[in-house]
Amino acid sequence: MAATKRKRTILIVVVSIVLVILLAIALIPLALSGLFSNGVKTEGIDESRLKAAETDIDGEWTVTKRPGPNSTSAGFTFSEVLPGQRKVTSASTEGVSGNVTIEAGTLTAGEITVDLNNLTSDSDVRDSNVRRKILHTDTYPEATFRVTEPADVSQLPEDGSVGTVELTGEMTIHGKTNPVTHEFAAARSGSSVYVAGDMPINRLDYGVESPEFVAATINEEGEINVRLHLTKD
Repeated sequence: MAATKRKRTILIVVVSIVLVILLAIALIPLALSGLFSNGVKTEGIDESRLKAAETDIDGEWTVTKRPGPNSTSAGFTFSEVLPGQRKVTSASTEGVSGNVTIEAGTLTAGEITVDLNNLTSDSDVRDSNVRRKILHTDTYPEATFRVTEPADVSQLPEDGSVGTVELTGEMTIHGKTNPVTHEFAAARSGSSVYVAGDMPINRLDYGVESPEFVAATINEEGEINVRLHLTKD
């Protein structure tokens, strides 16, 4: 009798363990889907929402967080490889500040700062891991871009269409600084200036490693996505 009861207890325990394992296996794809889905990307300038310029290009310009079309945003996009599939993942934040100086049609100075603590995708789990385990925002809470060479912006269209401007500067992420040069889309619209671009980046150049706990292989090459809405002081 006692032996039969022990066998029954052991059987129940074994069945319970098997059910827990099967449930965990069933939930893995769901967890990975939430962790590595496409996210939220900072897009470029929506030209359909622009109008003719109403103010001179020269002056002191400040990044504004005013909501609306072409609002300020910055973030990243990287490809990830999961078992049997490849995904492109993005995150972004509106926590962007900075200013630009334009004199006689030349951009002479500028610095942009991004608060990495507010990077958001479509997964809270991913966001927490990116902040704590990949970007280490407790130690490196901000990323910056500082213009180091003057840039001609006198040719930017006044009719509300999008032009381009090549900016050279220094970008600092994760405590590492590298020189960068990139051609950005830029537009004058009403009393605003908009600048946007997808800057290629190798995360290893900035000491950003992929931790062992991450189930996916994260590409070394990715993009920094930025869209700035600037207004005059």
